[in-house]
Amino acid sequence: MTVPNYLRTPNIPVHRAWNTWAADRYLEMSHLPLGLRITPVFYAASTAKTSLMGPGSDIRLGRHEPDGRLIEASFAHGGTHLDWVYEKTSPFNLTGAWKATKFGEWGLRFWVVLALSQDDGALWHYDEESRAAFCTIGPRSVAVRAARDPLLVTGHETLDGLRSEYETHGYWYLASRSSSAKVLALRFNLEEAPENGFSIAIADRKELAFKGLTATPAVSKVWTRGAALDAMADIMGWNTIWDSVNHRPYITCSRNWDLKKFGGFGFWLNDTAINAFIVSLFDPDQARENLAMLLSAAAPEGNLPCIMTGNDAWVDRTQTPIISFIVWQIYLRTGSRLFIDMAYDILARNNDWIRRVRDGNGNGLLEFGSSDVGQGLYKGTKLAAKDESFMDNSPIHDEARWNEKSRTLDCEDVGLNSLVCLDCEMLGLMARALGRLDEAKRHDAHAAQLRKKIGTHFWDGKRKIFANRLWSGAFVKSVAPTSFYPLLCGAASKEQQKHLLKHLEDPKKFGGHFGLPSVSRDDPAITDNVYWRGRIWPILNWLTWNGLERAGEYEAADRLAEKGWRLFLQSWEERRLSPENYHPETGEGLDQPDTDPFYSWSALLPFIAQARTMHFSPWRGWELRNEGEDFTFGPVTTPLGALTITRKTGKLTLTRGEEIVFTTQKQGRIPGPLTSL
Repeated sequence: MTVPNYLRTPNIPVHRAWNTWAADRYLEMSHLPLGLRITPVFYAASTAKTSLMGPGSDIRLGRHEPDGRLIEASFAHGGTHLDWVYEKTSPFNLTGAWKATKFGEWGLRFWVVLALSQDDGALWHYDEESRAAFCTIGPRSVAVRAARDPLLVTGHETLDGLRSEYETHGYWYLASRSSSAKVLALRFNLEEAPENGFSIAIADRKELAFKGLTATPAVSKVWTRGAALDAMADIMGWNTIWDSVNHRPYITCSRNWDLKKFGGFGFWLNDTAINAFIVSLFDPDQARENLAMLLSAAAPEGNLPCIMTGNDAWVDRTQTPIISFIVWQIYLRTGSRLFIDMAYDILARNNDWIRRVRDGNGNGLLEFGSSDVGQGLYKGTKLAAKDESFMDNSPIHDEARWNEKSRTLDCEDVGLNSLVCLDCEMLGLMARALGRLDEAKRHDAHAAQLRKKIGTHFWDGKRKIFANRLWSGAFVKSVAPTSFYPLLCGAASKEQQKHLLKHLEDPKKFGGHFGLPSVSRDDPAITDNVYWRGRIWPILNWLTWNGLERAGEYEAADRLAEKGWRLFLQSWEERRLSPENYHPETGEGLDQPDTDPFYSWSALLPFIAQARTMHFSPWRGWELRNEGEDFTFGPVTTPLGALTITRKTGKLTLTRGEEIVFTTQKQGRIPGPLTSL
């Protein structure tokens, strides 16, 4: 007997089994444990082309819960526009629906096809009496039925065969008519079914699956967590895919990427850590999955690789160490020690490695580099060293040179040193929580030593700002938001802090309508407007915002949060875009070809906006703010479970379902910890 397919993905929780797992097909719903696929195919006779609605298609991505329980999109093919929705009514029951909103041709000539398949080639059958399709895998049966019956049911060996038939023979071709096939196509045209719904049910007997089909599939409910939380959830949801090489789910930087060029999967270190951070607001288990993937890639030398793909592994370099900062905040948010248990030892080794191999001139301060290990692309070059900063083409690297002997740049980086200092501090907190007090003291000592050096070595007294410094002693001319990172690790004095705020607000430096550009506005490189040469990046704003919060510069932090939210909404509200980066003046995300339109870490901008109301600060714990206009947001992860937070007529209330767990009339910031409620 063949082993049932559902045993092959035991790491997928049942409530997440149905989802849009395929990176190249936005609307394909697949059930991973059973290998089931429901693939919508669209054919326009006016173009004689089919579409699977993959990246590059004319599609507006709507709601997408990370667990796939609600998915909405609007799209166009051949001038015809449709709305599409999926809803899960239970882990084993799924409904879907479409509606034509604009016709580019006679509806008779535009076809919507539900292509049913199974990864191991199990046969699908169509039952004329019940007007339903079904398939059996091991003890499980799945049934599919549409509210309006298909006009034609055809059978094919492959999905490509179905598409080729349409594009070669058109929609009049009947030779493939069948009631049983590996790929069974339920065909509808928009003349007969401009609106339609369908239902899918899984059970342990065919008759029970048929019984589970709903007569009238559900229509999407209107519900929201609040604008910022909805945006974060949708960005995470659309970028959640299946790594078919390593058989694991993960949240990619962007499903728009051509994953084929990465050999079937690919992740950048810090991008994926940020995805874990964001998704922890909704599903800590998905956060654990993404962190586990990163941690499993730890190299024998001690570092976490910069990038891992099916084709390449950059084990010679890492990225700036922000994962401990993220893990500690997830721990505070969830109250689960699992996160520090799984991460601490690996992150501590990574920290030791950075401090050991990235001090090229032995003065206790660090540079970016590329070690002599592995076969990664660009290994042993200045470009590889710049990759560690994740600000690859930033002008702050222009004056640096590659030193072959030390295998580092000859430039000490204020951002790197500040983030390593923060890393030491976070590791100290973790070690203390784990009862490893000697290790905690060692991490604290490393943080204190580095903090003192940062405050003096990188301070350019002439320009009154922190800046990178060449081994010659000269300060680098270009400055970036990394100049504010000493705030994040507590290295800036009150006097230095005062000058940094002037740079932050100066419209000729880092001020402006939309937030921090990636280089000072008076730097000639800003006119390049290419990647890290001028454009606004959400991660730089997030790290700087955290520094302002730590320094107690709350008004400046709020202004930066407001700018970031304004920037995000400009692309999100009407176009549902989450650009990778933005023009420093106009805030446009798609003005040049190097920007991805739906990048995951842009969810940091709505995160900052939401965190103004509730935040888990590494330095002050769980904080709430009771001020401003009335609001409601949630449910969102907290140590007390999934809570909804409401402010109404000056009263702040936290509820868990119908239960009120906390209420107060106190205004302003309400400091933590609140976990004892």
